[in-house]
Amino acid sequence: MSRPLDVAALVDGVREGRRADVSRAITLVESGRTDHRGAARELVAELSSVRPPTTSPTVRVGISGVPGVGKSTFIEALGKLLTGSGKRLGVLAVDPSSVRTGGSVLGDKTRMPDLAVDPDAYIRPSPSAGTLGGVARATAQAMIVLEAAGYDVVLVETVGVGQSEVTVAGMVDSFCFLTLARTGDQLQGIKKGILEIADVIAVNKADGDRATEAASAAKELAGALRMVQRGDSWVPPVLTCSALEGTDVDTVWERVLAHRESLGEQGLVDKRAGQQLDFTWALVRDELEDRLRRSQAVRSVRAEIREDVLSGDLPATLAADRLLAAYDEG
Repeated sequence: MSRPLDVAALVDGVREGRRADVSRAITLVESGRTDHRGAARELVAELSSVRPPTTSPTVRVGISGVPGVGKSTFIEALGKLLTGSGKRLGVLAVDPSSVRTGGSVLGDKTRMPDLAVDPDAYIRPSPSAGTLGGVARATAQAMIVLEAAGYDVVLVETVGVGQSEVTVAGMVDSFCFLTLARTGDQLQGIKKGILEIADVIAVNKADGDRATEAASAAKELAGALRMVQRGDSWVPPVLTCSALEGTDVDTVWERVLAHRESLGEQGLVDKRAGQQLDFTWALVRDELEDRLRRSQAVRSVRAEIREDVLSGDLPATLAADRLLAAYDEG
């Protein structure tokens, strides 16, 4: 990215589906550099003008689950199923960012070896940049890039640590939650609100001796779902599958598509339009936070305010007022 950016050429490359240009475009929208942000906005605007996010035919699905549930194995099994049926697949894995480098640290390509070499699949770790705002800005724009490049399905995998699921659920058509038998997720899911945002639930690793336990867990989860009030008529199905053996992964996908179809054509457009509005405000908050950090006026008082807060001489509310006042005056 050190050389001058030719946004028009990059747009053309993405539309033609050139992988190198797709990668460069996603790197651009993930960048926190001020000059890159401006170029990224221009890039996304050009791509969206031809394939508007609200009417794009691309199927957007979020996938999450507890650590160790086998998300990557599931995505690889599902991905091979999709590419085998002639679909082009994009995978965005929202990883916890490296504290030192800001890059992704999970290495999803190594966890999806077959899909990583599939010419019809594109896997991209999408670092969260340490904030939910980073997830919203980088991942949502990366989805637009993949859609403009002609990918039929975009899967967004979350790390499964809480609020990131809610963020991702707010940018996809359907949200699939993976769980395991005997993990206590039946109750934890309700506590964390996961069951309120999940459109399809699948108990993974339903193979061998664990098949009976998985079926029992699915039944218990289905009962728990009846306690959750949702604002729509869709009742999330609770299924079992084995990503390792590839068993019933196709059934899970069929139910994901059934949920999307249940929205109806206008319902899907309305849902995506609402997501675009939420994304707008997420971008505004992200940009304001960046401007606040870069403000010279704020920098001039930040150290003093920090010491006063740490010493207990200045309440946090007044400290915030002083920082904002410095920004407004600057």
